[in-house]
Amino acid sequence: MTWAVWAPLLAPLLAVPAARRLADALAPRTAALLLAATAAMLALLSTGSLALLTAAGLLRLPVIAALGHMSAPLMRRSNPIYLPVGALAALALAVAAYAVFRAARRHRTDLLRAASTAERHGGAGDLTVLPDPGADAYALPGRPGRVVVTAGMLRKLDAREREVLLAHERAHLRGRHHLLIICADLAACLHPALSGLRAPLSFHLERWADESAAAAVGDRRLTARAVGRAALAASAAPAPQRPAAALAASAGPVPRRVAALLETAPRSRFNALRPAAAIAAVLVACVVASGVSTLEAADDLHANIELAQGAPLDHPHHHSHSFPSLPSFPE
Repeated sequence: MTWAVWAPLLAPLLAVPAARRLADALAPRTAALLLAATAAMLALLSTGSLALLTAAGLLRLPVIAALGHMSAPLMRRSNPIYLPVGALAALALAVAAYAVFRAARRHRTDLLRAASTAERHGGAGDLTVLPDPGADAYALPGRPGRVVVTAGMLRKLDAREREVLLAHERAHLRGRHHLLIICADLAACLHPALSGLRAPLSFHLERWADESAAAAVGDRRLTARAVGRAALAASAAPAPQRPAAALAASAGPVPRRVAALLETAPRSRFNALRPAAAIAAVLVACVVASGVSTLEAADDLHANIELAQGAPLDHPHHHSHSFPSLPSFPE
């Protein structure tokens, strides 16, 4: 357990750069799903590692060992995790849990506030127009989900560009992209290194919606122009802040998105990037090693607990079935 329990805490330091590089070589949809899955798996494994460290450290306390009917001296000898390490792990686990609670509450509050604003202004179908002079448009998840657009944004786009804008935001709603963003945010609360996946995930979700909009209107150049004009309008006349989980057509590194749309045809760069296979192997190795290490650490702790429970509490040096010794006779 001494080495295995630390692997899930260190793996994100290598896995995050690998996931970012690999995502750039994949199609937008695949890249977004890869980044979200990587964030979720590594967050859960690192949290499991902290929980094991906490349990191993606290089980060295006689009062905790007694609750589990374990021999405290034997638990201390067989358990390599010292109490201060367990206490620090418990503190980190508590801080992470509090951060997850705050982030989840913030997302919920933001979405409820935005939904309340949209409901006050009504709308037609899934479209709500806010009488705001600022330029903004975003996908607001909910039941039902809706596309929220300001009057300022509509004035900046012509009819065909508005069609692209609505198709882009509806792609966000259809793909439930807000769940992937929330997943990345919560994962970053559980392990700070995973915050490096949030920005690339947002970018690839926007690219995913761009490609969906281009397919819907049948014109990639028109889509590129609409994205660029929406971004310019939003930067010139920003609207009030939208919810963190609400994705918008004007967000992210727009020049990269426009350049990708202006390619003659969408292409996968996986074959063009020679190191992609090696990067994928590194990422898979990090995730698999984290999972195997967590299972091994859990198995070691379980074995230590069974050993400590099998020993008599008042005679920890004896075996679990201590019979009186037979007298020895000379041969």
